[in-house]
Amino acid sequence: MHDDRLLVEGRLERALRQFIRPAQYAHRAPLTLSVWHAPGEPVPVATALEAAFEPFETGMEWGKPWSTSWFRLEGVVPKEWRGRRVEVVVDPGFSGGGPGFQAEGLVYDAAGVPVKGVHPRNRHIPVASPAEGGEPVHLHLEAAANPAVLHDFVPTPLGDVLTAGNTPIYRFASADLAVLDEDVWGLVLDVEVLTELMAQLEADRPRRHEILRAVEDMLDALDLHDVSGTAAAARAELTEVLARPAHASAHRVSAVGHAHIDSAWLWPLRETVRKASRTFANVTALAEEYPELVFACSQAQQYAWVKEHQPHIWERIKKAVADGTWAPVGSMWVESDANLPGGEALARQITHGTRFFREELGVETREIWLPDSFGYTAAFPQLAKLAGVRWFLTQKLSWNQSNKMPHHTFWWEGIDGTRVFTHFPPVDTYNSQFHGAELAHAERNFADKGRATRSLVPFGWGDGGGGPTREMMERARRLRSLEGSPRVEIEKPSAFFAAAEEEYGRRAPVWSGELYLELHRATYTTQAATKRGNRRAEHALREAELWCTAAAVRDPAHGYPYDTLDRLWKTVLLHQFHDILPGSSIAWVHREARETYERVLAELDEVTSAAVRSLGAGGPVVLNASPYARDEVVDTGEGALARVEVPALGSRSLNGADGTGGAGAGAVAHTTGETILLTNEHLSVTINADGLLTSVKDLAAGREVLAAPGNLLQLHPDHPTHYDAWDLDKHYRHRHTDLTGADSVELVEDGPLRVAVRVVRAFGKSRIVQEIRLDAGSRRLDVVTDVDWRESEKVLKAAFPLDVHAERSAAEIQFGHVHRPTHANTGWDAARYEICAHRWLRVAEEGYGVALLNDSTYGHDVTRAEHDGALGTTVRLTLLRAPHSPDPETDQGTHRFTYALLPGATTGDAVAGGLALNLPLRVADAPELAPLVRVDHPAVTVESVKLADDRSGDVVVRLYESRGGRAAATLATSFPVAHADVTDLHERPLHAADTGESGLRLALRPFQIVTLRLRPA
Repeated sequence: MHDDRLLVEGRLERALRQFIRPAQYAHRAPLTLSVWHAPGEPVPVATALEAAFEPFETGMEWGKPWSTSWFRLEGVVPKEWRGRRVEVVVDPGFSGGGPGFQAEGLVYDAAGVPVKGVHPRNRHIPVASPAEGGEPVHLHLEAAANPAVLHDFVPTPLGDVLTAGNTPIYRFASADLAVLDEDVWGLVLDVEVLTELMAQLEADRPRRHEILRAVEDMLDALDLHDVSGTAAAARAELTEVLARPAHASAHRVSAVGHAHIDSAWLWPLRETVRKASRTFANVTALAEEYPELVFACSQAQQYAWVKEHQPHIWERIKKAVADGTWAPVGSMWVESDANLPGGEALARQITHGTRFFREELGVETREIWLPDSFGYTAAFPQLAKLAGVRWFLTQKLSWNQSNKMPHHTFWWEGIDGTRVFTHFPPVDTYNSQFHGAELAHAERNFADKGRATRSLVPFGWGDGGGGPTREMMERARRLRSLEGSPRVEIEKPSAFFAAAEEEYGRRAPVWSGELYLELHRATYTTQAATKRGNRRAEHALREAELWCTAAAVRDPAHGYPYDTLDRLWKTVLLHQFHDILPGSSIAWVHREARETYERVLAELDEVTSAAVRSLGAGGPVVLNASPYARDEVVDTGEGALARVEVPALGSRSLNGADGTGGAGAGAVAHTTGETILLTNEHLSVTINADGLLTSVKDLAAGREVLAAPGNLLQLHPDHPTHYDAWDLDKHYRHRHTDLTGADSVELVEDGPLRVAVRVVRAFGKSRIVQEIRLDAGSRRLDVVTDVDWRESEKVLKAAFPLDVHAERSAAEIQFGHVHRPTHANTGWDAARYEICAHRWLRVAEEGYGVALLNDSTYGHDVTRAEHDGALGTTVRLTLLRAPHSPDPETDQGTHRFTYALLPGATTGDAVAGGLALNLPLRVADAPELAPLVRVDHPAVTVESVKLADDRSGDVVVRLYESRGGRAAATLATSFPVAHADVTDLHERPLHAADTGESGLRLALRPFQIVTLRLRPA
């Protein structure tokens, strides 16, 4: 037979494009339009229904950026359409781009009840099937003029309503009544499924040629000038090839409807409320037509928004959950970033999320669902297990630049040894459309074939695109069992995970440690003010809960602010979403985030102050919210300093506090020529005329800490290949400028409690003022930094070349730390050229270590460096960036943060030092307080002290082993305890605590998290 494949395929392509697809709507009749342009922010539908609408015509412009226009659509179904499937088809001016990144709309009926959303790939609204003829049509379209912001990462003012301008950006194309020709529509789907499958089959496969000839016969049976009249006959020619079942060995796909909706990204938070409403309306409507649909939906926050703003849709969701067509998943308040949130915040992400699903929908979620976050902390497996979560899903690792993950289904082992069954779909997308290429890729790409036979495919348009469509559901029906293709079964994620674990769990491989994403490394740094707000809010919440608990236990009549703390926690958790906290959203999002953090911190300060006031008067005391005792210099007010020892989680009177520096010599400064020498009983620090640290001597160890001048600020060009806000590509290291010159170096405090040198540097359009501080009795050298940052596409680093021969670094993560090699022996090692650390990063050789502490910096790099023939280790903090997209003014403005050098630091010193830097001592008028809880083992770190969420008045203490070893400890309380339980993450008892005469006996494994519930007597 002659090879005429290309001719047949070309014939088909033209027939589809020019004749078949246009014939899907057999008849059209335009609707009458009128419009009301809402002033300002979006309004409820009730407000719009009462508005004065004006006549409007197709072809007219509408929609300044971020505005909302309400369109009234009116008409009557023609009598001659009786018995046909009639729909409204709307195009308010969609561009050629994908759904979710342009105009979107939600359609309401005449009474203001939401019907469904409209999007570029989902434009229809059902009217009648079959129609009687003469039905009146009266609909309202709430149309959002959302601009498309991300165009090849070119800077644009469209990312903020304050800068986007007032020029209309859309032209209304059409709004018609139309008859859907179901035979033609079905023919299009038949052909698409078969030809996409055919394209994935090798040329020597008989199946490919059978499909080709069936398609040729279909074309012969079709009259292109009467597509509607001949579509049924044409479809009949495809019946046999569509009916052939899949092979027994075909890969099995568990398909689940999905609509990944970023809680903010290229749109503000308020728009996500509407994106969720549009999508959820679509899905609940689709489930009525396709009862086999299962829609997996995460992010309790989005459910809460819909419950508040769209009660009709909320009731439909509850019904869909009950009917089994809707599967709440994910167990978290939002799909948060998984590197940057603190340990307690990640725990609260899970407890707030699961509580919402349990209380509002009666569902116990069993999986963490994070398809799009930018890498995953090794603390997650333990947190998941403590919350009763069995499974973990991600997709993002398929984005790795350098190394391909060797597994798709595996056991993920955390830092404490806990394992969670994990899958990342080999289809390599969480927005599948059931294209033949996607399914073929999933089968070919699946790394675990031979032992495992199934994978998961999330299908549907995301980010406001409306989720699954009827076309996807029709494709799934055809693909359920089709020769040459994987088998497709729509089912709940839990069904997939249970089957996959039963099939493969005993033999599945193990991946130990973090799931590092080899991409988007700049998200540890971008939008520094957002990250600073998060860090400070996390610690302010910790402090507020501690002192509110102390007040409630001391006097049960003092009300614990459950509702206030719950609301503030949810606000902080929302802003940990994986495009807010990482810094990858538009300017509007981050402007609002900065304002929100200011309000949160102010309110938490008042909550804490009120709790402290309720403790009673007693004179000035210093409150320590850290779980470690401290001997520190504190500012008592109006610039006065005092040195005071404060117990862990307690307070100490300032009366009699030392103002001379303590038992040692205090802090002393000497100026010699162009250098300034700062000393106390622990350190000797030399600062040269350029403001650099030329020497830091550890007096107790008798050794120099630095291998070369330290606190060296370095400026690199920063031009990522693709993702401006997201990426720090390795080529940034090829060039840099050392900021060695100083405009001034001045001694500004000269003891006895504190010595400080102020260094001023100006470069480009920016200015940095740093105070290098050494306090009496402190082993910590602080660098308090104020920056007026005006650079463009630069990254600022602070380098500390250390005279330490370190094979690896230790970086704090949630509830522990991870080790990473300092070399680049393998591609996996080399890919970790930028790493995340929380409050500290430590490098060490046998017998000696040095830690760098910070109060809001996450990005770091650690490299080996030769100095004078000896191998040392250079640790750098990544301080600021200046990308232009999606926020053209990223990080521009003033910043204040502190980092600190801690010589001679053990892991325990780093843990305690990081907490101290992030939990400043608080001076207040209150009595001295014994700590509510005390732990007698220094490796056991108290993470939080609070009252139980069920408002019983029980005290909940969460603690963990923080050094990577075993710890036998006793926890004592300053209040009588009637009963104590060890609980899960949800504060539900697991077993009674081991109670001894001196307190609760604890035996912790390395990095083990323990939650205790104490009932006051």
